[in-house]
Amino acid sequence: MTTYIKRHTLQTRLTHGISVVCILLLTISGLFVFVPALNNMLPSEVTFAMRMGHRVIGVLLVLAVMISAITAPKGVGHLFKNYFAKWDKDDKTFMKRFLPYMLMPKKVHMPDQHEVKSGQRVADGVLFLAGFMICGSGVVLMLGTAPFSLAISADVMIIMRLLHDIAFLMLAVFGIAHIFLGAGLFQPYRRMRKVMFGNGLISESDALYHWGHWAREELDKGEKVVEIDDEKK
Repeated sequence: MTTYIKRHTLQTRLTHGISVVCILLLTISGLFVFVPALNNMLPSEVTFAMRMGHRVIGVLLVLAVMISAITAPKGVGHLFKNYFAKWDKDDKTFMKRFLPYMLMPKKVHMPDQHEVKSGQRVADGVLFLAGFMICGSGVVLMLGTAPFSLAISADVMIIMRLLHDIAFLMLAVFGIAHIFLGAGLFQPYRRMRKVMFGNGLISESDALYHWGHWAREELDKGEKVVEIDDEKK
């Protein structure tokens, strides 16, 4: 029997999965919006479909996140509580050791962490900011072009396009780092992808290694603790 802790709910995993798919499609379709040279390489019908698809997928992404937040207000509150929690000594030590840990994970000992690591709070904070920037500027850009064509000044459109590009670069850089860790490409995080893209469970040993404070709290409470016979899986 192996002890597991429930880390992510089904709704969280579905919202994350939908967001990943939408962001990948938006990245591909967005290239045809902001790189004119690509429009000359393919038939006009294809580039038009890419441009329209970029808008539709963007709307779907925003709707998916909003619906998930509205239907789970307690989850949103819990999220904010974790991200805006006061940093303790272990949080600060984790940030100081993060770069050496990435270079020498077998030699650098990291302190226990709470449900959301201090490094994750910083990285996700940038992702959230970039997400708001790209969604907000995207809405203005969409309303200022056909078929809406609202009376938005050229200067505002230029600023929105610049913000959209900057936000995309922020998402690209921190998104790649998120994938590197979350997908388990970094050896100590090898089993992390199963937590978000699997059944949402993490083994007791992995939980204690990555989120020591949180794992012990959950083990003491027992509400999210599950015993599974791995031989029967």
